[in-house]
Amino acid sequence: MTVNLLDFNLQQLSAFLEEAGEKPFRAKQLLRWIHQYGENDFSAMSDLSKSLREKLAGIAKIEPPRLLREQQSADGTRKWLLGTDVGNAVEAVFIPEDDRGTLCVSTQVGCALECAFCSTGKQGFNRNLEVSEIIGQLWWANKALGRDPKGERLISNVVLMGMGEPLLNFDNLVTALDLMLDDFGYGLSRRRVTVSTSGIIPAMDRLRDRCPVALAVSLHAPNDELRNRLVPINQKYPLKELMAACRRYVEKAPRDFITFEYVLLDGVNDTDAHARELIALTRDVPSKFNLIPFNPFAGSGFNRSKPESVKRFQNLLMEAGIITTTRKTRGDDIDAACGQLAGQVQDKSRRRAAAKEATR
Repeated sequence: MTVNLLDFNLQQLSAFLEEAGEKPFRAKQLLRWIHQYGENDFSAMSDLSKSLREKLAGIAKIEPPRLLREQQSADGTRKWLLGTDVGNAVEAVFIPEDDRGTLCVSTQVGCALECAFCSTGKQGFNRNLEVSEIIGQLWWANKALGRDPKGERLISNVVLMGMGEPLLNFDNLVTALDLMLDDFGYGLSRRRVTVSTSGIIPAMDRLRDRCPVALAVSLHAPNDELRNRLVPINQKYPLKELMAACRRYVEKAPRDFITFEYVLLDGVNDTDAHARELIALTRDVPSKFNLIPFNPFAGSGFNRSKPESVKRFQNLLMEAGIITTTRKTRGDDIDAACGQLAGQVQDKSRRRAAAKEATR
């Protein structure tokens, strides 16, 4: 049985080669070929000996998810549907901006958390993605995008904000993060890799100690009663405990603040009173807010907040000294905007077990 080298970080790849009777330093060469050059053909790896290339062809493979479909928005946003196994697929999205290029990556097939306003969460849940399926999204996107005229990669930032709750796939997540950060892999800065979570507190603490990167917390409500309805995991990890975990995380984080993501829902969480509650809630947490216009989908039961409500909400936070931005909606003509990723989730029978695991 051959192993998929896309599943290995540098340490694991070194151990694999040593077990195969090869020098561990070859792992750095292999990592460069796989992740920097996007090569999945051992015979093309010209600085490896012919004998090693032949050996690798017999015991290993470099197999990313299958590319099923690619779409491009009028605003330049690109989306890839990648097959993970029979009937299941995930989506990754590239968002180009003047000063950066951001890839939004998925970590699970579907999502078990059932946030009330999220189309992805309505699709059900099948399983965690393997490391090769997480890092494979970055691998594919780099190949598809190519490089700019100076030879630089177009992807400067990665956000783990696609399908799924990243911290419920912790081990595979951090191995993929290792590859993103490794100078022989993708060489990204910790400040330019962001993990999003709905607030899985034990895993937030583990991430802080194992691989601290930038952190975004999907907040969406200023009090427990409302958040219990919008983000059900709050019933297990309420806001007081979540704010304490955010303060702990900042102590080791590459950025000196937590980003709070806040989807604005008309008449639900966007009033002046809600803004004032948020100010009080986050007073002791170094933070910035990213306000997100709701992206409607059939049967959601919610509407996008009015522009004047968004502006007033933002102004109240800013007057309190909180850096606050409003996310520009991108890629909504190809269903690539925040909360719209759906992919394909065939077998949803594992959803209940996954939700139970999330609340342990």
